[in-house]
Amino acid sequence: WKAVTNSIIVSTTVSVTTVLLSTLSGFAFAKLRFKGSNALFIAVLATMAVPVQLGLVPLYILMVEYGWTGTLGALIVPGLVSAFGVFWMTQFLRQSLPTELIEAARVDGANMIRTFWHVAIPAARPAAAMLFLFTFVTSWNNFLWPLIVLDQQNPTLPVALSMLASNYFV
Repeated sequence: WKAVTNSIIVSTTVSVTTVLLSTLSGFAFAKLRFKGSNALFIAVLATMAVPVQLGLVPLYILMVEYGWTGTLGALIVPGLVSAFGVFWMTQFLRQSLPTELIEAARVDGANMIRTFWHVAIPAARPAAAMLFLFTFVTSWNNFLWPLIVLDQQNPTLPVALSMLASNYFV
């Protein structure tokens, strides 16, 4: 049951924060104009071309330095935002959120945070729901990083199932 609880905690936390932070950054890239936004967006997209396995060793070294090995924080913090989520929400908000709605909110006296919460979030609900599902399933099925960073007394469900299966030989 500990493995199921750990998987639920990690997957839910990572999914909620990924949706929130990706929607926030997607709104910024889609509707706000600032210097270097295109270059920064391309840099975010370029991180999707780097395989996850290349970052495992430096990430593990960081987790050892922070003293997070064996804790769920080592699974949650690296997954708080994803380049795919930023791309997904940016593209959705560019297409579905009219600039006129943002301008109307500004005329009504709303600041940018209020505009985000009351205009962008309701417009982004369909994409946010799909991003939540994608992120939840990906986090739930994550095997390699929890196997490396967690100990056997505090596993997630895929790691616990592999340990259970390794006790028996066919």
